[in-house]
Amino acid sequence: MIPEGLYRQIISVIPVICVDIVVRNKDNKFLLANRKNEPLKGEWWLIGGRIKHGEAAKAACSRKLFEELNLKVDKFCFIGFYQDYFDRNSFTNQNYHTFSLVFEVLLDGMDGENIKLDPQHSEWGWFDKLPERFQLTSVSRSMSL
Repeated sequence: MIPEGLYRQIISVIPVICVDIVVRNKDNKFLLANRKNEPLKGEWWLIGGRIKHGEAAKAACSRKLFEELNLKVDKFCFIGFYQDYFDRNSFTNQNYHTFSLVFEVLLDGMDGENIKLDPQHSEWGWFDKLPERFQLTSVSRSMSL
């Protein structure tokens, strides 16, 4: 865990590297969770978060799905990247820049019966499309991380 003071300094000068996970079901619906904290407090968003020092991107995906949804998944497909700029973060109204490696996972045979949300989210649901703000830059499907 990064001490809060140091993390505030880090996010003021460099982008934070994250993973975002596009979770689909067999009906081609997307799983989104309603966020309780900044950035994007009160909005429906993808599961994801920071990659820890020394952690592989796919390992971060597995960790975030388990931490945020209580799902154990280890097969992901890298589909692109997404970056965003926020005018606030979980601490203050300080600018915040994230760069996310985006992975996709199909929850084949699971429609959420095992999902248990973490305290960062108020509810979850299946949606027909991803949030408008989420602008994925796609890469070749043959590329892997």
